[in-house]
Amino acid sequence: MTDETPKTDTMTDTAAAAEKPPENATVTGSSALSQDEISRLTDDIIAGLKTVYDPEIPADIYEIGLIYKIDIGDDRSVKIDMSLTSPNCPSAQELPIMVENAVASVAGVKDAKVEVVWDPPWDPSRMSDEARLVLNMW
Repeated sequence: MTDETPKTDTMTDTAAAAEKPPENATVTGSSALSQDEISRLTDDIIAGLKTVYDPEIPADIYEIGLIYKIDIGDDRSVKIDMSLTSPNCPSAQELPIMVENAVASVAGVKDAKVEVVWDPPWDPSRMSDEARLVLNMW
């Protein structure tokens, strides 16, 4: 008798899961772009977002759950809806600019615009397991 159960590479599955948007971050893409291109751009945009850290928190803004929406337009311009941990965030001026620069530097992205949104308000439940681990918030 042979084992017919398909084998999966746990490392690959874990890495792939880490690159997917958290359930509370939505990604929309233009119908003018192929699904493969939207997927590639999304992966690269997320990688860019993961380079941006809140100066007061040792986790990137993507894993903290500050990114609410990524919208890729027909012309490859990207609009990001993001929030901050609080309206009084000391980095409120610099973080959106850092996000715009990180996303605009992605190959294939025409430009990036960030809108800071407050609805729904950010709360710790938006953080990924990775961020919770880094911040010791289990």
